[in-house]
Amino acid sequence: MAYQVKEISTKPFDGQKPGTSGLRKRVKVFQQEHYTENFIQAIFDSIKADGATLVIGGDGRYFSPETVQTILKIGSANGVKKLIIGKDSILSTPAASNVIRKYKADGGILLTASHNPGGPDNDFGIKYNVSNGGPAPENVTNKIYEITKTIQKYKVIEADPIDLSVIGNTRYGPTEVQIIDSVADYVELLQGIFDFQLIKDFLQNNAGSFRILFDGLHGVTGPYARAILVDTLGLPEASIQNCVALPDFGGGHPDPNLTYAHSLVEVVEAKNIQFGAASDGDGDRNMIYGKGAFVTPSDSVAIIADWAHVIPYFKKGGVKGLARSMPTSKAIDLVAQKKGLEYFEVPTGWKFFGNLMDAGRLSICGEESFGTGSDHIREKDGIWAIMAWLNIIAAANKESPNELIGIKELLKKHYAVYGRSFFSRYDYEEVSSEGANKLVALLDGAITSSSLANKTYKSKGTNQDFTIASVTNFSYTDPIDGSVSKNQGQVVLFDDGSRVVFRLSGTGSAGATVRLYVERYVGPEAGEKVLAGDTAEGLKGLIEVALEISNLKEFLGRDKPTVIT
Repeated sequence: MAYQVKEISTKPFDGQKPGTSGLRKRVKVFQQEHYTENFIQAIFDSIKADGATLVIGGDGRYFSPETVQTILKIGSANGVKKLIIGKDSILSTPAASNVIRKYKADGGILLTASHNPGGPDNDFGIKYNVSNGGPAPENVTNKIYEITKTIQKYKVIEADPIDLSVIGNTRYGPTEVQIIDSVADYVELLQGIFDFQLIKDFLQNNAGSFRILFDGLHGVTGPYARAILVDTLGLPEASIQNCVALPDFGGGHPDPNLTYAHSLVEVVEAKNIQFGAASDGDGDRNMIYGKGAFVTPSDSVAIIADWAHVIPYFKKGGVKGLARSMPTSKAIDLVAQKKGLEYFEVPTGWKFFGNLMDAGRLSICGEESFGTGSDHIREKDGIWAIMAWLNIIAAANKESPNELIGIKELLKKHYAVYGRSFFSRYDYEEVSSEGANKLVALLDGAITSSSLANKTYKSKGTNQDFTIASVTNFSYTDPIDGSVSKNQGQVVLFDDGSRVVFRLSGTGSAGATVRLYVERYVGPEAGEKVLAGDTAEGLKGLIEVALEISNLKEFLGRDKPTVIT
């Protein structure tokens, strides 16, 4: 049967440049006539769409179902052979990566703005992933962007909308459409990675003394958490909260940090819960938090790497290498050094990890922005990290049957061996782009002139002296493909090994975001009391100096950050 392909005239829109995590704008921008259609057509023009199999899913945020129907219209007109779509347009980012790999699809389109708020007045996003299940590399996103600047038409086939709530096979015009269970493949994946029986036995044997609470923040991971924690591990319904995925995330900000995941923190503290965890809007981030015990993402990935030998996936395949994003603390480097493993420092963006994984040189990696993962897929994975922690805790308790080992105890043991990287991140969101650029220009000027080299600053609050060893702009040459990524963040290194990193972030949809990362290492010889100290106190002097060096308050017009993690 022949289907009529219509060509719709259009014109380019400015600013359709995908970042490391796709194109993110306000919903109202995507709702402009032709805007979403232009970008989707640009994706199909940049890949070999004819005969392709693609995966479609997302975090279920506002404007997702309509956009899936748009993809069906344009995809079928461009010769896409098959579309595999998550039920109700839902697939977490990690689940989508798995489905792309499992079904050997050519790529996937993910409808997500990750941890950004959702709803009619908030954010939407479209992201393309390639056949390895990971985010599209720059050569692909640049090609998409170039097409958006000259696009004059897009193609559609008009047919009846597909009912996304019905699992099974159907067609849209000439294109095969398979609606799949959003959760089943992912649960099966994790059951092949972790020791579910060990975890289940530990939780059942310690039901009174070790309670769990997972907070889905009304993001996409709610159904996944229910399937794993309640249906598979047999935990009570009270072990999960905010696990109904909503298009506006319940009016909240689905970002698992101490500021926006307060719904988790408050209940964990009030009810003395030993293990709390949260994930974000699209399921690729995580936070681990127990009663009086917050785990920084930098420490989290280091501890997972240190205990990888108790996780069946790594028992079987070994650990090939470790990596972190540049702003992330160097805690994982210390684990790699002790275990004799190769390790890497890469720019922010999961695609850099993916190259190393595909080359067989990386197993476990993480970002300070609450992203942790491994080579089981090519995206960071919030639920994976939470299950890794539960597997580690269950194994640690099997080794120490007379002492209940929880989050605090694992942190204490880790610091006693490796020391501690006191680490914090200050986010200044939606600040003036002009002020942010002035801050960057000041630091770039210091790099060019070496004007800050060997200069000593004294903290007024702590009376500590900090002498600058170097100021650099981080660049990275990919050891796999030789590509070079420049201007990845200004790094101020002090002679005691402490460092401060400044980055201008482009993942928001309004204004600029400046991120300040502060790290100070204390060795294990400092003793338990110092190692267990308060992060804010441990970093107070260094933060004062960082603000002084950068003139940050003056340039940004902010006395306090929007978020501290």
